[in-house]
Amino acid sequence: MIGRELGGRYEILTRIGGGGMALVYKAHDLLLSRNVAVKVLRQQYVHDEEFIRRFRREAQSAAALSHPNVVSIYDVGQEDEVHYIVMEYVEGYNLNEVIQERASLQADEAVRIAAQIADALDHAHQNHIIHRDIKPHNILIGRNGRVKVTDFGIARAVTSSTITQTGSVIGSVHYFSPEHAKGVSTGEKSDIYSLGIVLYQMVTGKLPFLGESPISVALKHLQEPLEDPRTINPLVPQSVENIIIKAMRKNPSERYRTAGEMLVDLETALSPDRINEPKRQFGANDFDETRVMPAIRPGRDFKQSASHTAASDAAQEDPSFSTARQQAANEEEEDEPKRRKAWLKPLIIVLTTLALLGAVYGAFKLVSGSLDVADVTVPNVVGMTEADAKAALEEAGLLLEEPSIRAFKPDIPKDQVFAQSKSSNMRVKQGAPVRLSISDGPELKLLGDYKGQKVADAVAALQALGIPAESIAQTEVFDDSAEPGIVLSQNPAANSQLDPAMSKVTLTVSKGAETVKMPDLVGKSVQEARKLVLQAGLQMSDDNIVNEGSYKPEGEVLSQFPYDAGSQASKGAQVSVTVSSGLPKDALEFTFDLLISPAQADKASEIRIVFTDATGKDIQAHKRAIKETRSFPVKVVLAPNTEAFVSVYRDGQLVDTFSRTYDEVKNGSDMGPSTVPGLDPTPLPSNSPGPSPSNDPNAGNPGEVDETAWNDRNGRDRDGGDDRNGGGPNNDNG
Repeated sequence: MIGRELGGRYEILTRIGGGGMALVYKAHDLLLSRNVAVKVLRQQYVHDEEFIRRFRREAQSAAALSHPNVVSIYDVGQEDEVHYIVMEYVEGYNLNEVIQERASLQADEAVRIAAQIADALDHAHQNHIIHRDIKPHNILIGRNGRVKVTDFGIARAVTSSTITQTGSVIGSVHYFSPEHAKGVSTGEKSDIYSLGIVLYQMVTGKLPFLGESPISVALKHLQEPLEDPRTINPLVPQSVENIIIKAMRKNPSERYRTAGEMLVDLETALSPDRINEPKRQFGANDFDETRVMPAIRPGRDFKQSASHTAASDAAQEDPSFSTARQQAANEEEEDEPKRRKAWLKPLIIVLTTLALLGAVYGAFKLVSGSLDVADVTVPNVVGMTEADAKAALEEAGLLLEEPSIRAFKPDIPKDQVFAQSKSSNMRVKQGAPVRLSISDGPELKLLGDYKGQKVADAVAALQALGIPAESIAQTEVFDDSAEPGIVLSQNPAANSQLDPAMSKVTLTVSKGAETVKMPDLVGKSVQEARKLVLQAGLQMSDDNIVNEGSYKPEGEVLSQFPYDAGSQASKGAQVSVTVSSGLPKDALEFTFDLLISPAQADKASEIRIVFTDATGKDIQAHKRAIKETRSFPVKVVLAPNTEAFVSVYRDGQLVDTFSRTYDEVKNGSDMGPSTVPGLDPTPLPSNSPGPSPSNDPNAGNPGEVDETAWNDRNGRDRDGGDDRNGGGPNNDNG
């Protein structure tokens, strides 16, 4: 089991104990993140259907107990053939370990522990639950000193097939009550007897009855007197001994009436006026104690035996009685013939009277033979309703004995007969009474009020009532006022009575506030952003639009708050945006004047110009084909301490890059137009005219373009570097 996860929720960590019917493990509740104790039914009982049914029902009944001195039951479940109960985990020791370690306990500590046990038993008895197995092993003591009683109701789950094992009763025979040892019905006073033994063991360090076998111990519970605790431990106060004596009376009627009455006695036991109170006395003979009875010998009539016994007793009390008795015997021998004659006449009279009575009776029987009551057959009314059964009995000439026996029967419909006092087909006298046992149907449970609770706690409480998990439905709805997972309402309503096995319960659970996906507003215009917000079920008022200087285009959304794009926002929530109001006051604008020639004159070249400035990176300014030198203005925006770059691509190749810094523009430095000349033209024949001055980017320099001279003139070496600023783009085109 170690490492196994039960119910998809309880991870088994380690084994911490076990008994004859179950093993106990420490586990971790993954859902509520807490440690719990899990009791797992032993394998030899997993096929006993009656045991399993009662085991679950009693565990669920124990779960109804809510007391600080009772271990709480959290859950009951089954996984494959594993039946388990989940309960509160108590960090500490059981009382048996404490007694073994410390022998007898101080009287005040023992009384304090016993009072908490009595308080727990009183609560259980008021809820009609009998423990039946009170012993130190089932008493847990937490590290804070709190006493917890565990294993409530488990003993009641034993069936006829598991009552005995190899001839002995299952359980702890050293803590049995006399009625428990006899096998008769046990009740609340059996728990009180067992608590008396626990208190006896705490103050003396010993058990009151020991034997070589369980049967011999059980017989001692029935017959042997109790050795006084003060005989073993003289330090035990007389008031505490009195409590033990009363709790352990063999006759249940002489014990405390309730655990609550014993609790009151324990709470005052150590008060100064009670410590040395007189020893509590009871009648001479306790219930079922061993008694010596006089034997009746064969050959002597009972009258002689009784007379002899009485005479013997009298002789022992008064010696002179023997002489008087002898004289009476002599006189009796002399008067014997007279007594015989005196009795003869009455005897004849009696015999004659009896004969006459016999004759009269015979004559009466002869005359009134026809008046005998007829025999009738008892019909089978099991399975009928009470009204139909009554009619069937009356039709058969029988009477319905009142009142009928009524009992809760989960498997039998209400008002249906499930047993009858005289079995069917029995022959009885006409008019004989028949008592019926009638079902009240399943025992109805009172539904609690789960509104405002976490749904997991509500489901656990419903299952503790006996309602199966499949009968508990959950409906989730959005609710702005409740956190997710909180029960908003229930059907049936609180305090309704229902049959746990047949009823269905619906819990309406909050999903929290309804959410929507937040759209991406950055880069959109105010109008576009407002439209997207409204479509998503959100709101954006004019007060939530903030204008801010920016290098983005005027009217463009710069940011959104409080929800990022793609996140979940509460439906109907307000959204704020920050919108560009245009360039900041310290921004500068500058226009590059570019003169660009095609690669070869009279041949088209594709020109593409991109720039990077405060408004963005690699922004395309122009893209067109040219056959002659053209002017291309490129307007850029600069922020303080920044630099703008313009790159020229011709026929897909980067041919030049130009730049201006913020300070250069601010100081009014204007270097004139920047040129991008063509490549060397193809040599022309000697009789062909030279290039047209209007198409020559290097007018005044006839002939082919000297690219080397052009690069040198722009401060660039042959490998494209910049001699003025360490290889950066050329800025001097004057």
